[in-house]
This record gives sequence, C-alpha cells and structure tokens, in this order.
Amino acid sequence: MKTDIILSGVGGQGILSIAAVIGEAALKEGLFMKQAEVHGMSQRGGDVQSNLRISDKPIASDLIAKGKADLIISLEPMESLRYLLYLKEDGWLVTNSRPFINIPNYPEIEKINEELGKLPNKVTLDVETIAKEVGSLRAANIVMLGAASPFIGIDYDKIEDGIRRIFSKKGDEIVQMNLNALKAGYEVANQIQKK
Repeated sequence: MKTDIILSGVGGQGILSIAAVIGEAALKEGLFMKQAEVHGMSQRGGDVQSNLRISDKPIASDLIAKGKADLIISLEPMESLRYLLYLKEDGWLVTNSRPFINIPNYPEIEKINEELGKLPNKVTLDVETIAKEVGSLRAANIVMLGAASPFIGIDYDKIEDGIRRIFSKKGDEIVQMNLNALKAGYEVANQIQKK
C-alpha cells in the first residue's frame, strides 16, 4: 500500500487539519508516513502546498516527484491546476469548485474548469455550500477530506477516529460537526463516482 498526496489551497483553508487527520489515521493503521513541511505563504490568503506520503513500507523521501502523486486534494481550483503536473495519469483530483480569488489577475474560472474537465478521474464539489448544510463553513476542509477519503487507501472508520482524536479537545459538538462534514463529503464523492 502506498499513497502519495499533494495538498493544496490557500492559507486559512485548513490544509494542516486535513494532513493531521490523515496522519492520525495512518498511524492508527500502522502505516509509515512522511509529510513535507507546508510550502508557500501560510498566512491567510497565500498559496499553500504540502506533500503527504503514506505507505506500509518505510519511506525515504518526503517529496513527491512530478507525475507520481496518486491524489491531489485541493481546496481551491486554481491551486489544483497549479499542481496537476504532479498527478499520475490514473491519479485522482478532488477539488473545490468555488474559487478563492486572492490575486487581481485570477484566471477565468471557466478556463480553469475547462482544463480540470479534461481529467479522467476527478471529484469537484462546492465544499463551502456542503459545509454550511452540515453546520459550519469552518468544516469545509473536512468536507473535502470526506470527498477524498475513498482514494486515500485508509479505512473510513480510521479517518473518523483521526477526527475524534484531533478535535476532541474542542468538545463533542465540534467533533460531531466534523464527523458530519466528513460523511457529507464522502457521500458526494460516492455519488459522483457512480455517474
């Protein structure tokens, strides 16, 4: 078992929380994991990217080579486009459909969608709308994690356990909200895959 994941988005969208939950789940599963530190402007609004590698065998490097990522999880469509050169031909992209327009020359969303539309394996969803439906916009990153969970290679219940451990200090209500967000994203991904 080996899964190489690129996490991308902008600062403040919760990429580190996604990585923490996946990391907890991987450790619970008895897997090896390496994560490159987050690169980019981690302050709110700057682009952010991280490599996360999971395997049942020891991992030498924490960096993913171009064309080798099994999965890109992106909380922002332009950022998903930026890292497509890392995705394997049969890899999966799970991306937010709603742009975070943080630069004056942000490309036309139609052009971004046209490029992303060429991919054979993708899940595109409006994580903010889904997060609001389950209780909080702050859980948008966990909706994205739920949508990506079928492609990570870790049992769904282990990811749920990761959420319980990561968010337990914030109280039962926050844990349940995040579990609801995870499930909502997972269900959307399954519906898209069946089409």
